[in-house]
Amino acid sequence: MNGRFMINPARAKVMGVCAGLADWMGVDVLVVRLGVIIATLVTGPVAVLIYILTGWLANDDR
Repeated sequence: MNGRFMINPARAKVMGVCAGLADWMGVDVLVVRLGVIIATLVTGPVAVLIYILTGWLANDDR
């Protein structure tokens, strides 16, 4: 873990949450994106709500 979590709009596909989470955990962004897709399929709207709230509340790295 690299300290504080921040979204990464430079590598973003939607809001930069997955890219920021990948930077924070030190893993490839593809792994995080696949994890979010699986979480969405399993939990449905809960994962989407958490994603949107994280993108809205987290600071960006600019």
